[in-house]
Amino acid sequence: MTFPFSARLLDPRGRRVLITGASGTIGRALGERLTRAGAHVVGLDLRPTGDEPFTVLACDVTDDDSVASGTAAALALLGGLDVLVNNAGTGGPAPAEYAPGAEVRRQLEINLLGTWRVTAACVEALVAARGRVVMVASRMAVMQLPLAAAYGASKRAMVAYADALRLELGTHVAVSCVYPSAVRSPIHDSTKAAGLSLEGMSVYEPLEGVVDALAGAALAVRPRRDVPTTRKGAVEFFLARHLPGFTDRIVARTLAARAAAGAFDGAALAAGVVARNGGRP
Repeated sequence: MTFPFSARLLDPRGRRVLITGASGTIGRALGERLTRAGAHVVGLDLRPTGDEPFTVLACDVTDDDSVASGTAAALALLGGLDVLVNNAGTGGPAPAEYAPGAEVRRQLEINLLGTWRVTAACVEALVAARGRVVMVASRMAVMQLPLAAAYGASKRAMVAYADALRLELGTHVAVSCVYPSAVRSPIHDSTKAAGLSLEGMSVYEPLEGVVDALAGAALAVRPRRDVPTTRKGAVEFFLARHLPGFTDRIVARTLAARAAAGAFDGAALAAGVVARNGGRP
């Protein structure tokens, strides 16, 4: 097993880990990996499947009472907390040119405010253990893609929250942000159904590599502030941070080519993008 971009690792045996979105593609794989390594893992999920290889409690991260009761139960089972992994998240079609509606609010509520709620509920336990927080951010937190403004905005805001948390708790708690690209999972289904699939603009990466990076962030002796999940991702992260105009031009050219080739034909939410980029009506 390899952990890219990490150096020496802590012994995972007995480490107390809480993972949100634990029944989904990434959360389940990470929980299984850490459980096999000897960590004590508890998960939170809106809809636990019941067949996860570790304990997962039902919890709605958009609901204050559910978060309060869910985290309290998880911390009681764990007997404290060494690592919180904020993995719960969602995506969906949300072009920037349209006024924000229910879809935008849903993504912000889960990706940003859900992360905030759970973290706040765990602060006392994390400080007591001198633990760490791992945020499952996204490449789109630094390099926005078109037609998915809500997702990028929510993940960029998550990173801003992580930065504030690091400044406030950094004497006792480490905070790392991990930046996957795209992993094949149901999170993309609603975007695809709306005809706004970003296939061709975003390259899928192996789930195993994302889990490696997350496990490394959770166990690194010297946790890193920002953790890309691939070497290509590290280059994209650098370019987006230091040469944003350059990355904008690359994304814009790719969008124009896909629109002209008919990738968004028939997608009502992409009609403006298609028209402005010379695509077929």
